[in-house]
Amino acid sequence: MEKIPGRRPPKGQNTQTEAGLLYLVATPIGNLEDLSFHALEVLKGVDGIACEDTRHSRPLFDHYGIDRPLIALHEHNEDRISKGLVDRLLAGDSLALISDAGTPLINDPGFPLVRAARAKGIVIRPIPGPCALIAALSASGLASHRFAFEGFPPRKSAARLTLFESLKEDPRTLIFYESSHRVLETLVDVAKIFEADRRVVIARELTKRFETILETTAGDAEALVLEASNMQRGEFVLLIEGSAPRRHEDTLSKEQERILNILLQALSVKTAAAMTAEITGARRETLYREALRIRGETGA
Repeated sequence: MEKIPGRRPPKGQNTQTEAGLLYLVATPIGNLEDLSFHALEVLKGVDGIACEDTRHSRPLFDHYGIDRPLIALHEHNEDRISKGLVDRLLAGDSLALISDAGTPLINDPGFPLVRAARAKGIVIRPIPGPCALIAALSASGLASHRFAFEGFPPRKSAARLTLFESLKEDPRTLIFYESSHRVLETLVDVAKIFEADRRVVIARELTKRFETILETTAGDAEALVLEASNMQRGEFVLLIEGSAPRRHEDTLSKEQERILNILLQALSVKTAAAMTAEITGARRETLYREALRIRGETGA
């Protein structure tokens, strides 16, 4: 197998491809130079490469001189193609699976193949590398110790709103992929569900020439995208700050809410919150936030 000039594998590390193994190879998400030496050795050494779109992967293969047989494996044929690939693996072929960009199976085809291969006892070896959601999270400035990746939000606004409502109180950082032609309407729906001051990070065209990573808020995200025409182009990762844990004293009782609502009919937000705090003993800050929310919903 061809070796990379000037590069020797670490002592004790096997970089040769092995018969009957399925390799899951992460590929660049924009910058072709992000392909690892290990990934290159595997792609040059396997008996075949299953890829999401052979035309999309061709520039990568041409750049690195990878000349192996290609098999198209995508969402429309993966159930059918996977059986034949498993048969090849059982017969001793070594195969690699790649997606158009990033780590295979992360919002990309390949799950039926991996599941079928594992069911037959085939060894599956991940070759780690680029992943858009991890790259965006690491640079976002949002909490990274716990996060939830939700893939692409639903196409329809009603379904998106339902999803966002179900995630509104989730304390984890929320991560979504989104396309250029839906990013604006998705951010409009984000503003409808999440608090206006909830931090939002918009990562666009990661590792490419026009890479952009901007922090804003749920209330300001739409305007930020509208102000710059290029912010509606490219591939997006959207990150939403997790919900802050509620303290027990921040929860209002039904009676406290009732009194606040009555006072808001005649008084300003500040005065209604202050009087409700005096009457009920609830925290003024909590009442003030609730009063703002009520005024925002009623438009009073």
